[in-house]
Amino acid sequence: MTPDSAIQLKKLGYDCVIEAGAGKAAGFSDDAYRAVGVDVVETAETLFASVDVIAKVRPPEPAEVDRLSSGKTLISFFYPAQSKDLLEQAKSTGANVIAMDMVPRISRAQKMDALSSMANIAGYRAVIEAGSNFGRFFTGQVTAAGKVPPAKVLVIGAGVAGLAAIGTATSLGAITYAFDVRPEVAEQIESMGAQFVYLDFTEAQDGAATGGYAAPSSPEFREKQLAKFRELAPEIDIVITTALIPGRDAPKLWLADMVAAMKPGSVVIDLAAERGGNCDLTVPDQKIVSDNGVTVVGYTDFPSRMAAQSSTLYSTNIRHMMTDLTPAKDGVLVHNMEDDVIRGATVTYQGEITFPPPPPKIKAIAAAKPKEKAKELTPEEKRANEIAAFKAQTKSQVGLLVVATLLLLLVGAYAPESFMGHFIVFVLACFIGFSVIWNVSHSLHTPLMAVTNAISGIVILGALLQVGSSNWLVVILASLSVLIATINIVGGFLVTRRMLAMFQKS
Repeated sequence: MTPDSAIQLKKLGYDCVIEAGAGKAAGFSDDAYRAVGVDVVETAETLFASVDVIAKVRPPEPAEVDRLSSGKTLISFFYPAQSKDLLEQAKSTGANVIAMDMVPRISRAQKMDALSSMANIAGYRAVIEAGSNFGRFFTGQVTAAGKVPPAKVLVIGAGVAGLAAIGTATSLGAITYAFDVRPEVAEQIESMGAQFVYLDFTEAQDGAATGGYAAPSSPEFREKQLAKFRELAPEIDIVITTALIPGRDAPKLWLADMVAAMKPGSVVIDLAAERGGNCDLTVPDQKIVSDNGVTVVGYTDFPSRMAAQSSTLYSTNIRHMMTDLTPAKDGVLVHNMEDDVIRGATVTYQGEITFPPPPPKIKAIAAAKPKEKAKELTPEEKRANEIAAFKAQTKSQVGLLVVATLLLLLVGAYAPESFMGHFIVFVLACFIGFSVIWNVSHSLHTPLMAVTNAISGIVILGALLQVGSSNWLVVILASLSVLIATINIVGGFLVTRRMLAMFQKS
């Protein structure tokens, strides 16, 4: 909880309580909480006993789970797949547990996706840590003291953390390369100014899986991938690895021989250190230096190294979760198990284990299958298609003319002479309006302009023919028709001209 999120929670009808000193390391004093009406209690035991909903960051300790009871709700990271004993203990208390790491990755739940929030911070911080250990500029410079080459950065994995790292490294001026097993992210990488590392792999490899994560690669693809990394290793100054799928050990992607091939002073930042690391030399929570002078950073607390930012984003995720749990905004928590997001994140409910959840009704968008390229036609095939299209068009037009002629003959055989005079005028007006509008370049008007101008042309031509009438009422109406239709046409072209001018260089 931050003071700002406490204000929003109060608007939902809740009274807020926080443990003394909980926000100190992130820059939020107890007085800042008191100023917005938050009760500050001295111990965690007092807090657990006095509230209905407990929000934490890290998974609870067994002693903390013992403090839960039926009717209470715990919201925190939980990692239920790796915490079977903790899950059973939470079940025995009868409390409801919502795991922020289990929020489904669907569009509606993005505002509650704490994993993405923390990964974004970790990706940014990884580049900052790399810069502090690299000892050289990221951007290239030409100075009086000599030329400084730009740093070359390789980001492995273009998920949330990877894209954050790519954006930060690019903005600092580094030459940035990125690799991912999902081919559809190549466009995202290139749009951020980085170069996508392509593999010479003949078989189609689609590494996307449901839930927004990458799927494990085939052995053949992995060998090609490692061969490409070995080729890049001597040139790269900074490697940032982000490949991690929740509930699985991190795949080994930057091997010991690749570290040995890097230049002295290079840096490897392993964001998957908590699950064993993507680098062979990674030691969780430690920074080591290899025999050839490469620094390998295996910190597992990158978000905590930016505590103020992490607290702000995580408290916002919690607040949005509480908003969904409080549909009436009356301070009454409604645990709707029919809701995809709430059901997906709930791991225990009313004394029952509800993990794993059923698949969400709305699935995360997986890889878009590449569209097959249209076959390139030979000149002979193009010519044949053009002849066939011309014959079909000619046949259609001749058929329409024949039908129209027969209808006119039929009407002329039975209609009075006065009707035929007006009818011919009407047909000519339609024909002239159609020809005038269709022969104007389409860049000079929108489709709506074309239709309205055609109608106005018909109105003007018909009105001009009636201006010479002996009836004063007909003359007045015809004159008004000419005036209004002319205003419509002239005004339309003026508006169109102004629209086109917006797209022209001055």
